[in-house]
This record gives sequence, C-alpha cells and structure tokens, in this order.
Amino acid sequence: MIAKVPALDLEEPVVLHEDLATTFTGVVHPVSTAEAPVHQYRGIQYASIPARFRQSRLNTIYPLLTDASHYGPICPQPRHPGADAQLFGISEDNIPVQVLKQNELDCLNLNITCPGDATPESRLPVMLWIHGGGNRGSGSKWVYDGGAFVQKSMLIGKPVIMVTFNYRLGLLGFAASPALREDNKAAGDEGVGNYGLRDQRRALEWVYHFISAFGGDPSNITLFGESTGAADILCHLHSAANEKQPLFRRAIVQSANMDLELPTVHTAGWHMSRYMAALHVQSVGELRALEAEKLVALGGSVRAVDDGVFFHKHFSGSLIPEAEQPAEHRRGRPHHPPHSYSHNHLRLLSRSRSRARHTPVSAHHQPLLIGDCSDEALLWARPASNWSATAIERRVRAVCQSLTKASALLRAYDIHPHAPPEELHARVLELINDARFAWPTECVAAHARRERGGRGVYRYVFDQEGPGRAVPHHAVDLVYLFDNVPLPTVASQSPAQLMPEHFDSDSDDEDSPRQLCGEHAYIEVHEHVAVHGHALAPCLASLSALTLDAETDSGASDSDMSTDSGFVDDWGVPVVDDYAYSRVRDAMQARWLAFAWGEAPWAEDKVFVFGPEGETGERSMSIFEGRRRARVWREVLEPLGMQLVQKVGAELANGPVVPVRGHW
Repeated sequence: MIAKVPALDLEEPVVLHEDLATTFTGVVHPVSTAEAPVHQYRGIQYASIPARFRQSRLNTIYPLLTDASHYGPICPQPRHPGADAQLFGISEDNIPVQVLKQNELDCLNLNITCPGDATPESRLPVMLWIHGGGNRGSGSKWVYDGGAFVQKSMLIGKPVIMVTFNYRLGLLGFAASPALREDNKAAGDEGVGNYGLRDQRRALEWVYHFISAFGGDPSNITLFGESTGAADILCHLHSAANEKQPLFRRAIVQSANMDLELPTVHTAGWHMSRYMAALHVQSVGELRALEAEKLVALGGSVRAVDDGVFFHKHFSGSLIPEAEQPAEHRRGRPHHPPHSYSHNHLRLLSRSRSRARHTPVSAHHQPLLIGDCSDEALLWARPASNWSATAIERRVRAVCQSLTKASALLRAYDIHPHAPPEELHARVLELINDARFAWPTECVAAHARRERGGRGVYRYVFDQEGPGRAVPHHAVDLVYLFDNVPLPTVASQSPAQLMPEHFDSDSDDEDSPRQLCGEHAYIEVHEHVAVHGHALAPCLASLSALTLDAETDSGASDSDMSTDSGFVDDWGVPVVDDYAYSRVRDAMQARWLAFAWGEAPWAEDKVFVFGPEGETGERSMSIFEGRRRARVWREVLEPLGMQLVQKVGAELANGPVVPVRGHW
C-alpha cells in the first residue's frame, strides 16, 4: 500500500511493497500541490548485470527499507556540455544542473512518478518511457522528468503513472560479433548483442510484475519513446518475447531514428573487428577487461542486430518487410525464456501474476501512435553544410552505383552544381530528413496498418516551431510533451497577436491558422507574437494599433527570422507565444493520455497536426501530402528501396571526409 509511516515521523512518501518485502521511500515532487499531489520514487534497481556483454537478470531482492529518493547511476557515456542548450536553443544558464554518476554494472534502475493519492486499488494506466540519444542519454534526464506530465494527467481526469529508466548504451549495450555469440553461449546466454534491448525488456517485466503496489495497472502499460528509443520500441513490437508474452498494450513512436534494415551478426562482427583493432585487443576476454571509458571514448554507432533469437521466428531482418508473412506462420513458435530464475524469483513472480490477472494482449498487433517532426535533419546541419554540390553528386553516385538512380534522386531534391550555395544546404537537409526520418516513419505506419487490417494506427505530424529555435527541430516535441524545458524570455513587447479564434482545432482547412482576422480588423499590441515575423512584417505600420488586410499574403523571405534564438530580428519577440505554446502542449498531452487510457486519440483515417503557429487538430490525409514530400517518396525513393535510401541519408548526414593536414 501507499502510506506514510507515522512511527518514523517521515515526511517522505513511502510504498510498502508486500511482494518485494521492502518499503520504498520516495520524495514529494516539487510540482506537487494540495489539489494535485505528485510523488516520485527514484533509482530503483530493476535488474542486475553479471558481467560486461552478459544478459541482465531481473532484480527481486531488496533490503527491508529501500531509499528511492535519489537517482541511480547511468550507463557510462561521453559528456557533451552544452548539448542540451544547443538542441533546444536556450541559454546554458537555464539548464538544470544534474550530476549523475556513471557505472557500467550498476546502471539498471528506474524512476516512478505517480499521483500522490494512488493506492494499489487505483489500477492506473502506466506509461513507460524509453529515452533516445543513441550512445548518450538517461531516463533520469531533467527533460523527461514526469512531474508536470503526471500532474497534468490528474488535472484533466486521466491520471497515469509514468516510469523512466536507464539501460546500457553504445558498445556496452549493443556490441555483437560471432565471437561474442560463442562467448555468450558458453556462459548460458542466448543470442548476442541487443543487451540494451533486453535491459528494456527487463524494465518492462519489473513494471508488469511490481507496479501494482504503486497504484499502476500491469495490464495497461503503454510504451512510448523518441529517436533511438522510439526505434527500440519498433524492435520490441517485432520481438519473440512480445509475440509469446506481450506485456504492453500499445506503443507511441516519436521520430524514430534507426536503420530499418537490421545487420546480421556477421555484419556487426565486421564493424566490431574495426573497433577491436582501434582498441588494440584481439579477444573477447581482452575486450571485456578494458576500462568502460575506453569503449565509450571510441564511440561506435551500434544498435539492434538480428541475432536469430531476439526477434520472432519469421523475422526477415527488416522492420518493414516487402512481403507479409501468412497468418499461419505467426502461430506456434517455440518460446525461449530470456533467462532462468531462482526458486525465490519464481515464487515472487508467481505471486505477482496472481495479483495481476488481465485480458491477454494481442501479440504483435498493439495499437500504434506514430509521427515525426518536420525538420529532424537539423541534427546534422553542421556536417551537412560542408558538402559542395560536386562532392554530393560523387558520393550519391558511389552509393547508388547507378547513374540513373543517382540522377533521379538528386533531381528530385534539385541538387546540382549550379544550385546557389545558400540553397544547397537546405536541399541536402531535406534529402537527409526524408531518408532518415520522414519516409521511414510513413513506411512503418503503412506497414503497421497492413498488419492490423487498417485499424489501430494513429498518424501525426509535428510542425510546431520550437520556442528556442523557431523551427520544428528534432526533439522539439519533447518540449511540449513534458513541459520541462525553460522558455525564452521576452525582450520587449510585440506589435501584434493572433486572436485565439483564428486557430480552429476542428477545421479541415489547411490555411485556417493563417486567417488572421476579418478584413480591416484591429489587432491590439501584446506580448509574445504568435506568428512568424515574415508573415506579418510587411503589414506592420506601427507598434500600436494597426490595420491588417486578411486577404493580403506576404512574400517576405525567411531571412527576416532568427532561427537560432527563436526571436524575430526586427522586434526582439519570440515566435511562439504563451497561447500557441500552451495550445500545442495541452493538445499533445491530452491525446497521449487519452491513448494511454485506451481511447482513440483521433480518427484513424485522419492525421493530427501540431503546428505550425499553434495550429492543432485532425486533418484529412490529403493535408499530409502538403505537409511532407509524399509524391517524391512514391516516385523516387520507393523505387530505390529503403536500404539504399537510408545509406545515402547516412552518408550525407556524416558530411564529407575532411582531410587532416598531411593525412587523408
């Protein structure tokens, strides 16, 4: 049960966990109020790691009193000071200070944020967040803190419990090779690599078995994640464990970043041999004996591998296979338990299962909410800016190994030697964006619809500008979803503000957010202008009351905008005002929570739009054609195939090889 312990005279909230025979002591979250109390339990170890490159083991043994008031260690990773400030376009002084210890073998811990009045009888929906970041990141990161999100869930009458967690990253979490496979087999582990994915499955198992004491419903778990975390969710949807024993009801995939064609163990082994050569080691034993910092410093963009065990039996190696497997092939596959439990573990799990009876989840066909941001490729803006048109042509031809294919691809994005340098960069980013994010997202959504008979897939596009950078960059949706990123301050008053009624959430007219007001309507001077500066600049006569002609469409260029600071150059005011920010935030949070509660967030045959300029609402799929380069996908990318297109995108995102003085 969840209660205070009067005898100890503690102010901290506690959970008396009968199944685990311990009392978890947490904290009252800073956002907590008397009307909407929020509690948080931090650093709970959910699994243990017996050794490097070994599968983790579910943790079920705790002391009588477990301190859950501090975040636990995170997976060792490179440190990049200022990365968050650059990503979100805010001052580094506004970034919350976090000092999280790094420890390779002690990093598997989770954080639970829940309504303060939850009890074991509450059976609230649970939302399990898988963080992104590739070789970096943590479920304990300030951006993902669940306080504001859980409190919002309470205020709108759809309370949830949010869980974040840490797992192994980089080579520590995903190294794979034939030699490692044999080493794992000798130790009694099945499969190879995917250690981070299996850590995630352990976290899901822990939540499924033990979340009831915190007020959660183990039969109503929603996985949600962003970037590489979202890509990992796609792997779980295709896993053997999910097919045999699905533990989550539905999934939310936000801006998945991965190669949809997964490497084999032999392919991964070829890359692993290069890493080992760089580290001057020749055996798995030597690799295991190295300091974790050396593996972290090496980097290595590694992720999921098709090891023949983690994914379901008829997995083709692609997350969007060309041909659908017959229904009869999806039945009767043998199940290989992830690991062996001790007798005590089995007893505890049996008790928890008896307390968590639920309707079985339809394996491999959980409802899916999926989408992307319009300018994801800004992640690689700097390396991509080093390309010349001639160098791009050479590289694309080399990758395509076909003049016809390369020419079609370059022509579709208007990339040629005579392209103005200032336009070339934007066109390259468009190609990278489509190859790495936009087109793969649509392919995954289309494949999921076919798998589910046209039902249970909800598509969105996130085109809302970021408050700090004035563009819908990668991870900008996290600003609105979790509501933790500090917003830019206003330097001065703005000349105009769009009236709320001009953002019609029910309108199917794509131009509805641009219906500024009736003809010759007056706009009052107000703080936080809600529109792009280039849309209104030529219409402004003064900084007081002024007249706008609603039928006039400005043709000002994007150069009127500062995309680094998020402020209009002429006036020093932010692109995203309080109204637009709260409108998009509230719409996103409400629909994510409705989905977690088992409701349809919007009509399946519609696309939900977030932005630009504060627009939200369901739109017809024809609007999607205008929001993304769907025609180019069909006519150019699809004939080339996903594997080739993603390879081109990866090559261009890495930028050209820059020669070092005296070397190449």
